[in-house]
Amino acid sequence: MNFLSLFVLVPVLMMGGLFLAKTLKQIRVVAATGASLLLALAVGLVFAYLGERAAGNTAEMLFTAKSLWYAPLHIYYSVGVDGISVAMLLLSAIIVFTGVFASWSMGFLEKEFFLWFCLLSTGVFGFFISIDLFTMFMYYEIALIPMYLLIGVWGSGRKEYAAMKLTLMLMAGSALLLLGILGIYFLSGESSMNLLELARAYIPAETQYWLFPLVFVGFGVLGALFPFHTWSPDGHASAPTAVSMLHAGVLMKLGGYGCFRVAIFLMPEAANELAWIFIILTGISVVYGAYSAIVQTDLKYINAYSSVSHCGLVLFAILMLNQTAMNGAILQMLSHGLMTALFFALIGMIYGRTHTRDIRELGGLMKVMPFLGVCYVIAGLASLGLPGLSGFVAEMKIFVGSFMHADTFHRVFTLVACTSIVITAVYILRVVGKILYGTVADEHHLTLSDANWYERTSTIVLILAIAGIGLAPLWLSDMIDGSLLPIIQNVKL
Repeated sequence: MNFLSLFVLVPVLMMGGLFLAKTLKQIRVVAATGASLLLALAVGLVFAYLGERAAGNTAEMLFTAKSLWYAPLHIYYSVGVDGISVAMLLLSAIIVFTGVFASWSMGFLEKEFFLWFCLLSTGVFGFFISIDLFTMFMYYEIALIPMYLLIGVWGSGRKEYAAMKLTLMLMAGSALLLLGILGIYFLSGESSMNLLELARAYIPAETQYWLFPLVFVGFGVLGALFPFHTWSPDGHASAPTAVSMLHAGVLMKLGGYGCFRVAIFLMPEAANELAWIFIILTGISVVYGAYSAIVQTDLKYINAYSSVSHCGLVLFAILMLNQTAMNGAILQMLSHGLMTALFFALIGMIYGRTHTRDIRELGGLMKVMPFLGVCYVIAGLASLGLPGLSGFVAEMKIFVGSFMHADTFHRVFTLVACTSIVITAVYILRVVGKILYGTVADEHHLTLSDANWYERTSTIVLILAIAGIGLAPLWLSDMIDGSLLPIIQNVKL
């Protein structure tokens, strides 16, 4: 069996173990063991990939495998990774691991919750290892389906409305994406769905011009592309903690990764010609999301609109079509995935104790739960781009790369996107000052406990990852750069 297929097999085996589990302890052991194994696999893959590169292996994709699924349409189960997908697999494994511990005290239907959580994880890992459009789309759909039940059953607030809205909007994006994929397959003249083979084929420019918007918008819906972002705040606000972590931390990255891997890579001429339209839309996402976060009073909505802004920045950087900005986009996906997962984990822990997410009803929490308070400050500093944390490295690369364009249009929109830094600082500092400092808002909060062992495990792992990228980003940046070259060369032809 190919090593990469273990990333799909392990969640499937976890589901089998959960079916057999009888007690809550057994459910937790199965979930924690599987999540730990996935994290170990991801770390091992990073070292194996770096070892292959150091040994001089210059193949575009490593650890590839191909098995025929359906001969009439030339559909293969094709897997392989480059530096970008290795980084995304590592991010996914970290979020799944920490999400399991954040759900340690799940109140009801624990077995069913972790079963759907594992199915969601299967789709995410399968998507990132796929280099065949059919298998990529299949895993993409597998990742979306569980969200309806995870939010509708285990969510809070207007959970049925949020689950239905999210599902319908993402399925609409999937319909556009399916049309785009079928168009690429039938019109490329390659009779293949393999990404590498399609990239070497020539899709006529006039065909690219109408396929590119279908694919970019199809993936962009999941990446919170304006004006198709409205599902995101409601979905995040109603989802349970671990689902919010995986949703914002990883699932939304499928959108940015898909835009990058399929739309830009396979249709470079259309990308060059039509990028300006989507730069406008993503520029609006960046600023609109940040401004919307300022006026929210619910902690989850604040973080949800912040995610719209940060994910908009990812798409914005991808559309700049140069190596520096694209490198920053991948780093931003990693950075945002980690810090938003940390935010949602902390919000869930605070809500579990105070039973409110309204910042007007919170105050002085640093005195009551100092560990969670310090963690929230670190997450906030990462979000506003403090040097030494992951957000600074990513945003600097994005803005420097974007400003490399000498024309007025790109530079003006880069400056507009830069204003999000200031806006982000406003709402982060406002929330931190309101909920952590000052007098305790409710005397009952004085009796609250600080984080326990499994909550500390979840938050410490995320903080170490955020600090690790911020303090030592070069190995990761170099790994991504090596995989960007074929895409950049395709775009510049």
